[in-house]
Amino acid sequence: MGAETMALPFEELMTFEQGDSGRSFGYKKAGANAIDAAGTLDSVEFLNVSKDDALAYPQVIHRTYPSTVNARMENTIAPFARKGLEVTYVVLNIFNDKLGLPKGTLESLHDMEEHSGSETRCIRNPPVQIKEAAKIPAIGAHTDISSLSFLHNRLGGLQVLPPGHEEWFYIRPIPGHAVCNIGDALSLFSGGVLQSNIHRVVAPPGVQAEYERWSLGFFTRPGDSKVLRALVESSRIIAEAVKKRPDKNFETGSTAAEWFARRIKNHRINNRLVSTPSVCCSGCDHSNRNIVGTRNVG
Repeated sequence: MGAETMALPFEELMTFEQGDSGRSFGYKKAGANAIDAAGTLDSVEFLNVSKDDALAYPQVIHRTYPSTVNARMENTIAPFARKGLEVTYVVLNIFNDKLGLPKGTLESLHDMEEHSGSETRCIRNPPVQIKEAAKIPAIGAHTDISSLSFLHNRLGGLQVLPPGHEEWFYIRPIPGHAVCNIGDALSLFSGGVLQSNIHRVVAPPGVQAEYERWSLGFFTRPGDSKVLRALVESSRIIAEAVKKRPDKNFETGSTAAEWFARRIKNHRINNRLVSTPSVCCSGCDHSNRNIVGTRNVG
């Protein structure tokens, strides 16, 4: 589906482009987003399909998609979304118990029936043509605008920056496995007990850089009406964690829909009026980290 869609005429793809208003669903052309505070452009193109559109098809909830996507909606995309949610709920329920929350709290914040920003994503990163280009990240350092995300890759290129470290670590793809990232929404709900990780995408190492890099992802986000805040009234563990971090603000005052649209809008290069550092939801400014090298992680 991804290859068929990305092979469509560019003019056709652009009729399904996300735009600059804060909508994530649809096609994103290469160079539409900034990867750093200087405004360097990203080099990836991807297609996001809303969980709501996939599960309701042929009914349209948020938007329409290219014909190549519609042809695979029921037999490929919807099953992928359902499996992503199924695995997400397993992980959320484990975190729910460890955080001392009432049973089903986290799952209820991500109810499958409520409209949300949850989406599938197919990403294409072109092969590296010149050596200098390999030094520029395809997707810059960021934390995920989600609660949980699952990423499937066959080629390397994903790197993480663990807390307390100043060098990036490669994450080696393992056949039959997916990478799971904690996102900013879950970090907020947990009062920072669960931390979203800083990661980026660079050119795959070695000879892998000569090939197209395809990735599949599923991003689970809270229901649109849910307020993004620490669940201090429901968990002693979360309440104590928030008390220990008086310098952090875990009260966004925003619904998930408002918060998500604002974050997506700020990624678009056309909305970058001034150069600003990249700041994750819990206030950790990582724009000035001194990155001194990379390392493989098995």
